[in-house]
Amino acid sequence: MNWQKLIEDRNRFFWLLHTSGWIGFALVHYLGSLLHDVRGIFVMVIFLGAYAGWMFTLPLRYVYRKAWNLSPLKIAVVVILASYVTGVMWQVVKNITYWEIYKHGWQPDFWLYYTKGSVWAFYIVLSWSGLYFGIKYYQMLQREKRNVLQANTQAHQAQLKMLRYQLNPHFLFNTLNAISTLILVEENKTANGMVTKLSEFLRYSLDKDPMKKVTLESEIHALQLYLDIEKVRFEDRLQVTFNIAKDCQNALLPSMILQPLAENAIKYAIAVQEDGGTITVNVNRFGNDLLVEVADNGPGAEIKDGNLYRESGVGLANTRERLQALYPNQFSLVVSQNAPTGVKVNIRMPYQVGT
Repeated sequence: MNWQKLIEDRNRFFWLLHTSGWIGFALVHYLGSLLHDVRGIFVMVIFLGAYAGWMFTLPLRYVYRKAWNLSPLKIAVVVILASYVTGVMWQVVKNITYWEIYKHGWQPDFWLYYTKGSVWAFYIVLSWSGLYFGIKYYQMLQREKRNVLQANTQAHQAQLKMLRYQLNPHFLFNTLNAISTLILVEENKTANGMVTKLSEFLRYSLDKDPMKKVTLESEIHALQLYLDIEKVRFEDRLQVTFNIAKDCQNALLPSMILQPLAENAIKYAIAVQEDGGTITVNVNRFGNDLLVEVADNGPGAEIKDGNLYRESGVGLANTRERLQALYPNQFSLVVSQNAPTGVKVNIRMPYQVGT
């Protein structure tokens, strides 16, 4: 049985609790009767009393539904009055049943004796009412909690998708301009290869779910596509070196997490130097952490509190926000000076392996 579905089905859950509660009530009274010297027919009295309680408390559900939206004071008044009236009627039926079956039709001399024991019955029904409201409030709080979690999850997903799709439009514009230039100078073969790689890169960037992680091997392949496109623009001015540990090939990391870092290096290190430069990507494992480093040998930059003072785009800020969303307080992103020149970005995240 799926208990979660049973609890969420409020109508079925009510009938289960309502019936189970009165069966438990009858069982407790039967066990109590074993301590006393009573005839076997007393079991029938217990059963009929529990059945009467089951029947009389049933209408309270619909009374309380009507009173649900009243003020707390009015709800309390309704609960007390309804519980008292129900308790009195239930006790009258129990007394009659007991006298007719166990006392062979005995009748009291005064009619008020029919309500004997009503206070005790009132407490039982009041307890039933308290449980009803308690369970209803608990279910309401659980629904509200689930709604809040769903809203937070949807907002979290929307934030990740927004961050994930904030690709720098300058890259696309520059690539299209480069393709246009290649066509004008009749470098059709090179232009065609560039279009193919751009298409594959964009398909990768748009198809990958930003809520899911990809293997490092897949991410490096996408990064190589991006860098191959940029190499058409920069030719020999752009050099790339990969140092990937063997046990990190299947490590998981957010898709398109390396591209903004490489784009920063190209923008601030390669493009500004006449001779270009080199981008180095190092990936290693240290204990339970995956260590990723993207470094360049450019002119360097002013760094303040682990951030590039020069940056005005979304690159590093985007990367940091995505890491925070996927690894709350379980990551680090540090920008520092590279030796002998340049800037390096070091990321530490939990080491996870894809299947």
